[in-house]
Order: sequence, then structure tokens, then C-alpha cells
Amino acid sequence: MVKFAHISDVHLGGWKQPQLQSLNFQSFRRAIDICIEKKLDFVLIAGDLFDSAYPSIEILKETFAEFKRLKESKIPCFIIAGSHDYSISGKTFLDVLEKAGFCRNVTDIEENKEKIILNPVIYNGVAIYGYPGKKSGLEIDDLRKIKLNDSPGMFKIFMLHTTIDKARGTLPIDALETDSLPKADYYALGHLHMDFQYQNFVYPGPIFPNNFQELEDLQHGSFYIVDTDKENSLEKVELKLKETILIDIELRNAINATEKIISEIEKRDVEDKIILLRVRGELESGSNSDIKFSQIEESALRKKAYFLLKNTHELKTKEVEMNVEIKNIDNLEEETIKVFSQQNPADFNMFISQLMNSLSIEKQEGEKIESFTTRLLEESKKILKF
Repeated sequence: MVKFAHISDVHLGGWKQPQLQSLNFQSFRRAIDICIEKKLDFVLIAGDLFDSAYPSIEILKETFAEFKRLKESKIPCFIIAGSHDYSISGKTFLDVLEKAGFCRNVTDIEENKEKIILNPVIYNGVAIYGYPGKKSGLEIDDLRKIKLNDSPGMFKIFMLHTTIDKARGTLPIDALETDSLPKADYYALGHLHMDFQYQNFVYPGPIFPNNFQELEDLQHGSFYIVDTDKENSLEKVELKLKETILIDIELRNAINATEKIISEIEKRDVEDKIILLRVRGELESGSNSDIKFSQIEESALRKKAYFLLKNTHELKTKEVEMNVEIKNIDNLEEETIKVFSQQNPADFNMFISQLMNSLSIEKQEGEKIESFTTRLLEESKKILKF
């Protein structure tokens, strides 16, 4: 029979931090290395090769080089668009890859009033069908009307980029009922960033985690190699490039937070690891701006960490109740700032009056909102000396 790779959710170009964007690409390159080393019959990519329908030129150049390696190794690649590859025009950069002869988009659709009929791409006795993912799960209603054009006697693969009911869990999103799909021997799924199997429905997980939470939960990327000759046909391939280490710190005082966080980093072996720094809690004194993250990052680099990724979503500032005796209503703003600064000492306080003044400027007649917003930002930057 056949031996193939099932890859999904590569999201090339997704990370904005250069170090993590590089790791994302290295993980994809390692997956291609393994496919070539194992001399697979073909490779499937079940959507979201790119993080955007319009990736940068640099991302495209590197991606083309990897697909060229596959082609030179005579390993064909079959692909569908995912919700991130998708564009409303129907045009994606997957078309460019296909025209260059590096892959084959297997989506081949015939529509009638009641059904959407998919035609297969036939390769060495295997029939490969595919339907693309769309934004906001819009593909689900279409998938409920899918019918496969028959391919008797062939091993049938159905590539989908969607959420199935068996994998949805408690997510408040629409999901496709697995029982509503036409029969296939293997369902190559993408979209949900999880390692999940239900009968012959398989999500391989992303090639590399795509955010802080995924780095914490998954730690690294993965894909599957499927060998139909084996009784246990699925082999999970883990792409372990860097270790991750979680440092979870609860704060009450922002004034001494920098030293506290650096002290925690100093205690750990972080060399060549990704530090996941979660800072949480309710600040009773000081504010977020008192935490010197630049100093914390410098400390991590001195310890030879590969990268420090911070998460401050759960860090709140305690609401301050102030009893201010106002003798003159004209001094309301000035006295309020004074009391707030006394109760919440921070370097930032010296800028409050100037920032409030700068934000009180009015939009000029005929001035576009974009220009007005830019002018406000520039004034604020001058005050903060950015």
C-alpha cells in the first residue's frame, strides 16, 4: 500500500518575534528532512501552510526552497487551503506553488443545487479528495452537503480543514458531525492545533506552537507518518527543537517585581531554552510600567536563554478608591493626579498631566481620522520620549 506524511497548520510567518519565527521555519524544515529520509510516497498538508493569504517575500523564498527539496527527492505534495491561507477572492499563494510544480491543490469541486461533489486526484492507486477551510468556520455548512465522486478499489483520503464534533470539546464553535461525511479510509484533518484521533479522523497538531498557551501546552510541533501496511498505521513524529520552561509569578507589588522575576530566572537552568514568563496577580502598589521587562530580558540573555516570551494578560492593577477633598473645582484634575501619585508612586506619574493635555487636543476641520490619530500618537511619543 502507501506510506505518507500528514502535516497541518504550519503557519509560516505567524510569529512576529524573529527568534520564534525562525524556530517555526526550522521545525517545518525538519519535517521535510524526515519525509525525505524516510522516502515517503507523498506528503499531505491539510491547510494553513502560511499564516496569511499574503505572506512576505522572505517567507515565500524559504518555503519555495523546501518544496524544491521535496520535488528533487521525487516526493509529491498534495495540499488544501486553510482558514489562514484562504482569501475571499479565492486566490492564494498556494496557486503560485502549484504553478511552479511544487505541489498539487487537490480541491476539485462540482456543484449542483443539492450537493457539492468532489473529484479525486489519483496517485498510485490512492484517491485524494480535499475541501478548503474558510474564515469563521464557513466551510462547515458546505461540508454537510459533500459527496465524493466514487473511486472503486482505491484507498480514499479526504483532506479537511475544519472542526469536527468529536474534537470540539467545550469550545463554543460550530462543528461538523463526523457521521454526515462520506466514507473515506483516512481523514487528514487540520485547523485544531491538537494531537487527536477518533477512528480514522486525525489531527496531527501544528508543526510548531502558534502562541504562548500552545508553547506551554504542546511545547513543540508534531506530524504523523501513516503506513497503511502496518496494523498500527500511525506514527507520531515529534519535532523537538528547543525546550520550554515556564516561570509563573504572582505579583502584588510592581516596585520590586523586576528584581523578583530576575531572581527566579537566576535560579533556573534556562540555557538554550524558551522561557515562558507568566506574570499575574492584582497589583496593590505600582503599575505595569514599573516592571522593567527590558532588564528581565537582558538577564535571561545573560543566562544564555534562547528567548523569553512574556504573558501579562492576568496582571491587573487594583482599582484605587480616593477620598479627595476639593476646595476649588478648578483644581479637580490637579489634585486628583497629586493624590493618585502619592498613593501609587511610579516614574510614569510625572507624565500624567502632559499626556492628559496632549489627549485633549481637538480634531481639526477636514482632518481625516487616521491623520488625527497619528498626530495624537506622535504627541504622546514626544512626551514619553519614545
